[in-house]
Amino acid sequence: QVQLVESGGGMVQAGESLRLSCAASGRTLTIYRMAWFRQAPGKEREFVAAIGRSGGTTYYGDSVKGRFTISRDNTQNTVYLQMNTLKPEDTAVYYCAADGGPLLSYAQASNAQAYDYWGQGTQVTVSS
Repeated sequence: QVQLVESGGGMVQAGESLRLSCAASGRTLTIYRMAWFRQAPGKEREFVAAIGRSGGTTYYGDSVKGRFTISRDNTQNTVYLQMNTLKPEDTAVYYCAADGGPLLSYAQASNAQAYDYWGQGTQVTVSS
């Protein structure tokens, strides 16, 4: 089993930045692809970003491309999401996800069903 714990959420104003962290524990050697999804009230869960095990492959959702950066530190079993130029529409609960399979395509990366492990989420609120 793998446990994921997100941190770093909070309330900021539009244009500011936040960095989210997701720490993995348990059978971390089995983790390959990791991702961030988000869900705003009344909306479906949305793909934000994904990263392969080596960090060399990344994918981003269109709404965050150019503003958000995903990275990982395998020595710390942690994945990060650097969020810059935040907008009110970025307000959501952000979830970390992980799975034991490789990251092969955008279609796979953006599919929530492709991840077996999920964190509890961290709230990000961006005011205008």
